[in-house]
Amino acid sequence: MKDRFSQQASQYALFRPVYPDALYQFIFSQVKNFNCAWDAGTGNGQAAHVLAKQFKKVLATDISSAQLEHAPKADNIFYSISAEELDQPDSSIDLITVAQAIHWFDIEKFFKCVARVGTPDAVIAVWGYGLLQVNPVVDSHINHFYKNVVGPYWDPERKLIDEHYQTISFPFQEIKTPPFSFSFWWSLAQLEGYLNTWSAVRKYINNNQVNPVDELIPQLKPLWQNQLEVTFPLFLRIGRMK
Repeated sequence: MKDRFSQQASQYALFRPVYPDALYQFIFSQVKNFNCAWDAGTGNGQAAHVLAKQFKKVLATDISSAQLEHAPKADNIFYSISAEELDQPDSSIDLITVAQAIHWFDIEKFFKCVARVGTPDAVIAVWGYGLLQVNPVVDSHINHFYKNVVGPYWDPERKLIDEHYQTISFPFQEIKTPPFSFSFWWSLAQLEGYLNTWSAVRKYINNNQVNPVDELIPQLKPLWQNQLEVTFPLFLRIGRMK
């Protein structure tokens, strides 16, 4: 599993969008028992923090110690360094979640572990979000930046995000999901902070010693008055153990 976020861990905690309550409520509506959950690829612990309000115990794993340092603490959240596997007894986890991270996993190894640690009634929920949308004029600038400026610096795994995880083989009893999206009113500074969390931006900087976001922001400044609504397409795949 690649670590693409330790460098910008503090920015990640500040600027990554927060998932909507409707997403969590739908997931929880499918869960039968609330004893133990596993949030794999937890990053800054955003999802783990929500799970902890519903479950007696939450196991939250990530390969980035820098990310975990910025994660919210709670008595029932247990953070540890791990990738696709979990050292837990068989049939002990009621819900497994992965938020905007499964594309970095060895997916076959991960699903094998899920099948082992999940209870017979366990639910697995895997979600992510695609490229933000604002309005046609702003979108044209951001699309160009996404595809042409930092496009060559995305890891191949990014393709799974663009495909909304639909090309991932999902060996579970899949549950039909409603459509989701989430929106925020952002200043240009908030957009800039978010763009600087992109792994492709960090790779661009490491390779070229210049930040490409610094060229984009002046182009957007005349188009961005105070705050604009930013919308992210949100996609979810959810299923039960077979």
